[in-house]
Amino acid sequence: MSETQTQTHLNGRRFVLFLYVTIVVIAGVFGFVLGEVVDMGAAPRLFFLITLPPTGVGFAVYGVGTIAVVLGVPLSLVAALSRRAEE
Repeated sequence: MSETQTQTHLNGRRFVLFLYVTIVVIAGVFGFVLGEVVDMGAAPRLFFLITLPPTGVGFAVYGVGTIAVVLGVPLSLVAALSRRAEE
């Protein structure tokens, strides 16, 4: 692989990681804002196991945790498969 292809490939991985982190942060911000502004009633349960407080922080943790796992697991599988394909 030439130096140009390697640099482009690394820039692509950095962009995907940046996009992933940005989406997770946005989920946290929206969770916090909605938890503070709207009365949601019931407390969120992270992965149906951990009961979080029905506050802005609780909904922010719920949003970050859920989105991080839902997007992170497939993203890590794609990254692992792309590394194997390079070899």
